[in-house]
Amino acid sequence: MTKHIGIVACSAEGAALCYRTICAESAAVLGAHRHPEISMHTFALADYVPLLNDGNLQGVAELMLGSVRKLAVIGADFAICPDNTIHRAMTLVQASSPIPWLHIADVVAREAQTHGFRKLGLTGTKWLVESEVYPEALRKCGLEFERPDQADRTEINRIIMDELVYGRIEPGSTRFFQAVIGRMQARGCDGVVLGCTEIPLMISDTNSVLPVLDSTRLLARAAIRHATA
Repeated sequence: MTKHIGIVACSAEGAALCYRTICAESAAVLGAHRHPEISMHTFALADYVPLLNDGNLQGVAELMLGSVRKLAVIGADFAICPDNTIHRAMTLVQASSPIPWLHIADVVAREAQTHGFRKLGLTGTKWLVESEVYPEALRKCGLEFERPDQADRTEINRIIMDELVYGRIEPGSTRFFQAVIGRMQARGCDGVVLGCTEIPLMISDTNSVLPVLDSTRLLARAAIRHATA
């Protein structure tokens, strides 16, 4: 028997990539065309954005709890959230959640530790990179980090919110991300966290000067392991 995975989604492209990864990669563990039972619920991204802009983490948590409670009612055994930014509210969520969660930043930090990284560059929305979501997880694993500078944060946020969440991959934006990663390498980073679940649509090990930690797929793989343990 496998555990029922509940996906608390926020933005469509990242959630879809996570879902597809679970379905595709479960076959290596469970056999052809097999994967654990999966259910997903999402409120509109438009419901989350004003709360993030206002710093209203309690409001973010209430939306996440609204999703996870529905998933628990239909039988989900544990939850994942393929959205790094709203993990800012995870402490509030876990205190009232009817089922346990896997934390995306903890999954990424453990993977980085396994591969022997020492200092990671952080990429993601402005809300994410200015938060303690990844710094807290990385420090627990003895890892250092670098945030992008303010100008880079602003442009990365624009690319994510105006392009990637709609599935748009613009060549100029890809080059910008590559340049940001290059600047992080120059500041001593030996890896980069793709800390928005849409960034893997644009950046991977094939076009990055630093090894990437793909938070979307790493979370999906952690969910597979947990569901099949």
